[in-house]
Amino acid sequence: MTNHALLSALERIADSLERMSPPPPSADILHKHDAFLWQAALGMLTPVEKVSGVPLSLLQGVKRQMDQVMANTRHFAEGFSANNVMLWGARGMGKSSLVKASVAAVNAEQRAKNGGTLALIEIQRDELSSLPKLLAVLRTTKRRCILFCDDLSFESQDADYKSLKSVLDGGIGGRPENVLIYATSNRRHLMPRDMIENETGSAINPSEAIEEKVSLSDRFGLWIGLYGATQDDYLAIVEAYAAYYNLPVPRENLRRKALQWAMARGSRSGRVASQFISDLAAELGIPQS
Repeated sequence: MTNHALLSALERIADSLERMSPPPPSADILHKHDAFLWQAALGMLTPVEKVSGVPLSLLQGVKRQMDQVMANTRHFAEGFSANNVMLWGARGMGKSSLVKASVAAVNAEQRAKNGGTLALIEIQRDELSSLPKLLAVLRTTKRRCILFCDDLSFESQDADYKSLKSVLDGGIGGRPENVLIYATSNRRHLMPRDMIENETGSAINPSEAIEEKVSLSDRFGLWIGLYGATQDDYLAIVEAYAAYYNLPVPRENLRRKALQWAMARGSRSGRVASQFISDLAAELGIPQS
């Protein structure tokens, strides 16, 4: 093969590889939708046409927490300073639902007055190492974005928490002004107690080891706890769902059935209430849509 032929073949191979490789990430799509999934492997934002969630009116028993999240989200949408948010606490009490519903409600407010809206971008916990790549994309847009990581927690030998901690407030590049991070977790300090305790046994200075582990939570300016539902809270959630779906069940019968359902599952929460309503609606032949 002559040098010219070899060069021509190499050029064709290079052109083929370039066509096969994905285009560099672009922030242009952020202006076309309100919700996205970050796919780190592909380096792209995938739009979500319909966000799975419930309206704020169905989140009962968490008014104080709701007011805090709404105020922070509203400030951010209006161009003011705001805090990163950590929602932690009991399972099924609406932590992720509160995040999604708050962003949707604030966007509705902003559209009503022709203000700027927020983009909600979900990033999976096991893709946190790609945060710098995502932030590099978001630096190129003026649209304000909330990065949402649901069910955030870390296990032994897991170093991804250091990447997140750096992005929250210690990295040399810093967090872009148009980006906040909202996360939910069942753990108060994001890590199991035995992981923190194990650090004390191997560290030269145990107190410094513990500080390293729990300091991640401190980097969320708003640290909001959601606790298990009381019986009154649980019944309020059930009644709100029943009214929302127009279920024709007398109040006393509804409450009695709801308590029996919760007792059979050994817990009371927004998730249990939602499951009860789904079963009841199906029993009545009423679609949930």
